[in-house]
Amino acid sequence: MPLPAAPIRIEGWALVLGASSGFGNAISVALARAGLHIFGVHLDRKATLPNAERVAAEVRALGREALLFNVNAAGAEGRAETVAAMASTLAARGETGRVRVLVHSLAFGTLKPFLGDPAQDSVTPAQMDMTLDVMAHTLVYWTQELVARGLMREGGRIYAMTSSGGTRVLPAYGPVSAAKAALESHVRQLAMELAPRGITVNAIRAGVTATPAAQKIPGYDKLEADARRRNPSGRMTLPEDVARAIAVLAHADTHWITGNVIGVDGGEDIVG
Repeated sequence: MPLPAAPIRIEGWALVLGASSGFGNAISVALARAGLHIFGVHLDRKATLPNAERVAAEVRALGREALLFNVNAAGAEGRAETVAAMASTLAARGETGRVRVLVHSLAFGTLKPFLGDPAQDSVTPAQMDMTLDVMAHTLVYWTQELVARGLMREGGRIYAMTSSGGTRVLPAYGPVSAAKAALESHVRQLAMELAPRGITVNAIRAGVTATPAAQKIPGYDKLEADARRRNPSGRMTLPEDVARAIAVLAHADTHWITGNVIGVDGGEDIVG
């Protein structure tokens, strides 16, 4: 039985991209439990909007503020409007520069082979560009906005959700795999450029987790079965496992950890 531990306490705000489902949902709640108010970006239509409303309610039930923005995180206009609203909120509260954590958990991309049969089933240039833009390049653009506006300063923590797909191949996963590889490259570059400012950047590689995005991967059932077989604990990684790990990593004592891909799973990769 695990020993009881003192709760992690962090002050300020977090910005979670992809806040309404999967990892983003769990991370928003975990960071609120640790003490952070939440800015959340999500893209939901009427049918899934209750997901975002539920996340906001959970955050507020923990005594924290929750400001959610239903915009396309990859759109320049929506990004600018959201960051301007964040800046206004923080300035009104006397908390400019208090965005302590940025979490990039955007999982919207194309799952198509490079060479389809028939050829019309192959990924198109537009689909490839969209996948890399949403799942990788947006990390750079949101970071630029937060740092340039002075919303994140020394002590800031940036985390990007990657996966083992960045170094492995799966059928129809090529565009997303390329995006994950690019995301990890962006993490390393940002870590180097932001180190003099006292801001750290890391990628989080979770084990196979039954998120809505993961379950859309062709052959997901086999991925899950293999993960259960390999995991010495005999269970899947949960979004809440990853969320708690990020809350711990966001503590001030981890100020020296940067530029890494940090694995968060139950040992799937150590068993053949």
